[in-house]
Amino acid sequence: MLDSSRIEYLTGRDERQLVTLANGQRLHRDVIAPLSQLQRAAADAGFDLQVVSGFRSFERQRAIVNAKASGERAVHDDAGSVVDLDVMTPLQRLHAILRFSALPGASRHHWGTDLDVYDAAAVPDDYAVQLVPEEVAADGVFGPLHAWLDSRMARDASFGFYRPYQSDRGGVAVERWHLSYAPLARQCEHELTPEVVVSVWSQALGDEDEAWRVLAEDSLDQLFERYVTVPEDWCPGPV
Repeated sequence: MLDSSRIEYLTGRDERQLVTLANGQRLHRDVIAPLSQLQRAAADAGFDLQVVSGFRSFERQRAIVNAKASGERAVHDDAGSVVDLDVMTPLQRLHAILRFSALPGASRHHWGTDLDVYDAAAVPDDYAVQLVPEEVAADGVFGPLHAWLDSRMARDASFGFYRPYQSDRGGVAVERWHLSYAPLARQCEHELTPEVVVSVWSQALGDEDEAWRVLAEDSLDQLFERYVTVPEDWCPGPV
């Protein structure tokens, strides 16, 4: 049984372990040293690997999901087109949201172990990173960085960073920009369960979350398997 402090950490409600980077992004303190090693190796290869998104709190993830569920924030499909939620059933709407946005309490970004990266040397300072497939494709602006990361990961020379969303299993879309520090994330993903998430929802959610909460709770085991669980072989080493 996990203690309350561990549950708070796993679900993005405990920020005591975080360190703030120069650009304002935050990560788990134990991720900083290996990230610096990866950045130095990238620099030697001509890249400026930077973090565009790191830790995301429970409340931030909650706001994102609520904004999408209410129609205040657009929901996109795999092609980048805006989805018309009005023509969907409630369950279809929830699946459309979860394709690119995790349920609050169930995001890997809650742990401070996961980060979205880009090559700052490949774009002007005022470039707005989109985190879309076109950017990380072979001919995309960040394609060379990700080809380099591919080669490092294949040799187990990426200082513990791998991609949990490297294949489309019908849940979360492929996110080549999303790296996870396996030595810490492995333990977190095994500890995070539907029961842990529901226990936090019972304390932290309110009437404003009803657009998705009841439906999510009714099918949480299936949603968890599809949108939270990642393949055991996403990184090398013992399970």
